[in-house]
Amino acid sequence: MSAYLAWEKKILENFDDASIDTHYDAGFVFTRRGKGEMDQTRSIRIDLAHFELSSENKRILRKTEEIKMKLSSLPLSDYHWSIGKMAKDFYDTKFGQGTFSANKVKELFTHESYGNFNRVFVYSIDDKTIGYCIALETENIIHYSYPFYALDERINPNTGMGMMVRAIVYAQEQGKKYLYLGSAQRPGDTYKMQFKGLEWFDGRGWSKDLEGLKHVLKEV
Repeated sequence: MSAYLAWEKKILENFDDASIDTHYDAGFVFTRRGKGEMDQTRSIRIDLAHFELSSENKRILRKTEEIKMKLSSLPLSDYHWSIGKMAKDFYDTKFGQGTFSANKVKELFTHESYGNFNRVFVYSIDDKTIGYCIALETENIIHYSYPFYALDERINPNTGMGMMVRAIVYAQEQGKKYLYLGSAQRPGDTYKMQFKGLEWFDGRGWSKDLEGLKHVLKEV
């Protein structure tokens, strides 16, 4: 895996919503390294005032209509070791061994003093939890940050995208201004570019030039 792009790093000390929103608007995102640690990177967000479901988004929702979503607060009071195992297995399989340890997942879910995230999307089918996404919520934004789900042959292959589309719709329904989708780091991240209202931070400001972003990612 290539090194994570970070033009600048900083440690945020003021955690009120206005401060967080201002830093995200300047291309910074919270990391999992430690409390307040942020990277300025090629951030991606959806301007929810301009978002509407495309035919493909609607198809994904139909294909995953069995998935239910709820939003819970972090730290999670009923954390179980199986959550960490699900995350580790997912990230080991998708991105390589050691990408995300079970201990780090447990830390993010249970230790408020170490983490930067205050919400978790919980996804289920027939009352069985099949996926999660660690998230940050302020009055104006949601950062959809570390999604993972059970890698089971019985799981719908559209699960990951179905989880993401549901979170975007939720954010819009809640009157948020932006939903952040992490960053564009590698060619495979082009899947994030299918949403209306998408823009990316180019190091100086926010751009809607998606063809330009595709070109940048081809050069990575």
